[in-house]
Amino acid sequence: MAAHPNPPLKHGPGPLAGIRVIDCSTVLAGPYCTMLLGDLGADVIKVEPPEGDATRGWGPPWVGATDDEGRRTAAYYLAVNRNKRGMRLDLKTPDGAAILRRLLADGDVLVENARVGGFARLGFDDAALEEINPRLVHLAISGYGTTGGSATRPGYDFVIQAASGLMSITGVPDDEGGGPTKVGVAISDVVSGMLGAVSVLAALVGRERDGGPRPGLGQRIDVSLLGATMASLVNQAQNAFVTGEAPGRLGNAHPNIVPYETFATVDGTIAIAVGSARQWPRLCTTLGLDALTADPRFATNGDRVERRDQLRPILAERFARRSTTDWLEALDAAEIPCGPINDIVAAFASPEAVELGMTVEQQHPIWGAIRQVGIPFRLAATPATIRTPPPVLGEHTDAILAEAGFDSAEIARLHARRVV
Repeated sequence: MAAHPNPPLKHGPGPLAGIRVIDCSTVLAGPYCTMLLGDLGADVIKVEPPEGDATRGWGPPWVGATDDEGRRTAAYYLAVNRNKRGMRLDLKTPDGAAILRRLLADGDVLVENARVGGFARLGFDDAALEEINPRLVHLAISGYGTTGGSATRPGYDFVIQAASGLMSITGVPDDEGGGPTKVGVAISDVVSGMLGAVSVLAALVGRERDGGPRPGLGQRIDVSLLGATMASLVNQAQNAFVTGEAPGRLGNAHPNIVPYETFATVDGTIAIAVGSARQWPRLCTTLGLDALTADPRFATNGDRVERRDQLRPILAERFARRSTTDWLEALDAAEIPCGPINDIVAAFASPEAVELGMTVEQQHPIWGAIRQVGIPFRLAATPATIRTPPPVLGEHTDAILAEAGFDSAEIARLHARRVV
C-alpha cells in the first residue's frame, strides 16, 4: 500500500482551529466523531479512565512495542484517535471531577457516551454543565435515546444493527441458505459518529449567530445509535412505508435497480451498476445480447426489477464466459459502472485510492511507522490535516494540567493519589 506523508499546513491549521473539544467518550462512535473534529483542526483532549479506552486492548493485531507500563496497544484504538492529546483522569474522585470542571470551563465542546444518567451521577448533569460553561456544546451519544424503557440499556453496534432492521436486509436470502448478517464494520457506531460531528458543527455555527433561541450560548445534542442507524436505512425504510411490507435480503442485488449487483466471471467476481436508461442498451451490446434491448419484458428498469429472476440467469451465463479483466475493460469502454471485488489491502493499493491519498503514514516513538486511513474530504482554503498520531495512555496529562493552571507540586500530588 502506498502511503502519503503527512500533508503540509499550507493554509493554516484548519477551519476548527481555536475550538477545544473535551472528549470523554470511549470505543468508537464518540472517538470517531472527535477524530473528525480533530482532523478539521480542533484541539481535542481525550480524557481516558485510569485503565484507558477499552479499544486499546481489543487486539490482536497489536502495534509496535509496549509502553512504559508494559501495555500493548491494539490496532483498533489507532483507527479513531489521531489528532488528539491524551490524558488519564479518574472522574470518580472529587479531584478528577474538579479537573474536568476546569477543562470544561475553558472548552467549546463536550462529547461523552456514558450510559444515560451516568454522566449526571458524576456531577455533570445539564444544569451543572450550563453553570460551568453556558457556551458549551454537549454531545451525548446513547444506544436508544434518553427516554423510554430502553434508555438505560447499553448500546452495542452489533445489537443495534439487529434491532434497527439493518441486519434484516443484509445478507443472502433464506432460500439460498443465508440469514441476517451484520455489516463488516461497526456501521451503527460510524454513522452515529458522523451525525454527531455534523450536529456539533451546526451547534457551533448556531452559537455564533445573532438571534435564535440561545444567541451566544451552547446546547445539548442527543444522538442515539438506534436512531442514527434507522436514519441510514433511507430508501429501504421508504420502501417499507410505501408498501407496508418489510424488505427482504437480496444479497448483493439492489431492491430498486436491475441489474445492479455482482456476477461471477471465469476467474472471479465483478460488480456492475446499470443506474440509468442509457446504460442498459450499452450493457446489452457489450454482452453480445442486443436482442434484450428490444425485449418488452426488460424494457424499463421497473420491468427488470419485476422480472429480475428471469433476467439474472441470462446475464450470469454471459458473464461466466470471460475473465474479470476482460469484462472490466469492455464495460469501462462502454461506460458501464463496474469494479472488481477488492479486499481491503487491494483497495488501498488501487491507483484510485493512492490518488486520493487514502493511506497516510506517521512515525511514533513507541509504535514506529503507523499507517492510517487518510482524510476523505478536501477543503480548498482550510484543509483538514493529520498532525499527530494517537496518544499513548496519559501522554499529555501533565501538559494539559499545566495549561489548566496546576503547578508542578499539584500535578505531582495528583499523580501520587492516582487521580491522573
